[in-house]
Amino acid sequence: MASIQLSPSQRKAHRAAAHHLDPVVAIGGDGLTAAVRKEADAALKAHGLIKVRVFSDDREAREAIFLDLAETLDAAPIQHIGKLLVLWRPLPPKGSAERDDRMPGPRVVKILKFSKSGNHRPQVKKLTVRGNERVTTGGMIKRAKKRVTSIKKGASQR
Repeated sequence: MASIQLSPSQRKAHRAAAHHLDPVVAIGGDGLTAAVRKEADAALKAHGLIKVRVFSDDREAREAIFLDLAETLDAAPIQHIGKLLVLWRPLPPKGSAERDDRMPGPRVVKILKFSKSGNHRPQVKKLTVRGNERVTTGGMIKRAKKRVTSIKKGASQR
């Protein structure tokens, strides 16, 4: 038996989610090889829910492949319908590559300046705004300043 046990409602939800998916792994005449297992494992790591197409007319062989894949890949068998097999495994947690001290990077901002007469097209300007800058309502770039707090407020809170 597979290590992941799902309730019927969970299995139903995964079947519904897999309905629109295309098969990402195909098992040909050679059957279940090490390369097929490796591709199925990579697909489960990337997507979590996959469809596998088996090009075999023998139903018992497809059932054996289905259970073998689920067992070796630690996945839950969701559905076996015709020549399609659906497997699910929870996605592994991704490690965060971001640093805590990282500041916002530059971004490109479009600024529209409308004509005063209204008869001309608005001018479009693309400006690069860096992490410590902001765009004012007039379309100017200003450097962000630290907020000035009152000396009296700081003294009264201590």
